[in-house]
Parts: sequence; structure tokens; C-alpha cells
Amino acid sequence: MSRVLAAALCGALFGVGLALAQMIDPNKVLAFLDVAGAWDPSLILVMGGGAGVTAVMFPWVLRRPRPRLDTVFHLPTKRRVDAPLVTGAALFGIGWGLAGYCPGPALVALTLGTAEPWLFVAAMIAGSLACKVWQDGGR
Repeated sequence: MSRVLAAALCGALFGVGLALAQMIDPNKVLAFLDVAGAWDPSLILVMGGGAGVTAVMFPWVLRRPRPRLDTVFHLPTKRRVDAPLVTGAALFGIGWGLAGYCPGPALVALTLGTAEPWLFVAAMIAGSLACKVWQDGGR
């Protein structure tokens, strides 16, 4: 199986999971984030399921000599928490709290035929490009 086909199948499976878990509904996500009001804790199951599978499977996968569809594992090299990491996490959290979308669910929500996810994805792309220009020193 080619890497592109495997990535497409994994992405499709992930998207179906997000849709089934209602992670593409910004109101559901915002209700989860509203811990002081009408809190909906159901998305903890989604996050806990993902974290649980990762905690169990990641060490097992890394015991392999290499990934099935690549020559080496591509793991992060940075091990310390620094200002760019904290800033990025804060911006991610603020954006998620304001819009009710994060990148994966927003891309899946494009299939709903509403304008909101399209606006979010356009803003996400614009922000990513602006960050790239800023990091490259305006070049």
C-alpha cells in the first residue's frame, strides 16, 4: 500500500470518527469548554479514548525497527517547553474556545455545506501563511 493511500485511508477514518463523535459541531465543543455553565462532558470520552489508545500503542509501535511505510520514525527532537510552544498552545486554545473548531474537525466540517467551517479554514490558512512570512523575516 502506498504512503499516500495509507494517509488518505487514515485521514478518512479519522474524519468519520470526528463526525460520529460530533467533534465537528462547534456548539458541542463549546458546551464542553463551558465548564462554568452548561457543561457537556461527553467529549472527554473522545479525548480519553484517543489518549488511551496512544498511551498503549505508541510504545508498542516504537519497538518496531522502522515504520511500515517509511525508513525511519519522524519524532520530535525538542524535549523542552519553550515560549513558542506555550504561545502556540495558547493561541490554539483561544481559537478553539472562540470558534469551537480545531483544524481536523474544521476540515471534516467543510462537508456540511455551511459557511462557518469555510471561514475558519480560510482564517487558519491565512494565519499559517502569516506565521511563515513572519518566521522567514518578511521574505
